Amino acid sequence: MTALEEYGRHRDRLHPHPAEPSLLVSMQGTRMDIIPTERCFVRLARAAGIRPLSERTRPRMKDLRHTFAVSTLISWYRSGADVEARLPALSTWLGHVDPQATYWYLQASPELLALAARRAGDSLHDREEPP
Repeated sequence: MTALEEYGRHRDRLHPHPAEPSLLVSMQGTRMDIIPTERCFVRLARAAGIRPLSERTRPRMKDLRHTFAVSTLISWYRSGADVEARLPALSTWLGHVDPQATYWYLQASPELLALAARRAGDSLHDREEPP
């Protein structure tokens, strides 16, 4: 959070009146263009020693968003948070207008599925009436 806040202050000093709102901006103060950004990501991943396993399984920026979304849900389930109530926050963090757009970033990981199933089972058990 500190690094992002520092970046935001630096960005705002360099570009106090951006043409459009965006967290990450180019040197010209415009929204980042995806193609050069992806190319830069590939170079940075290689420099960090992250290599593709194959052409189909290479690191992508989008994977970071997926990992963030799933990790956030897992942490919420573990802490007992009301996941459904917090989905709008996750959507906001990902830059989505509503939680329906966030659905596409959620991947079925075994841990997430187990936590969600346990929560659903607990919920069903709580609703059953005693004999």
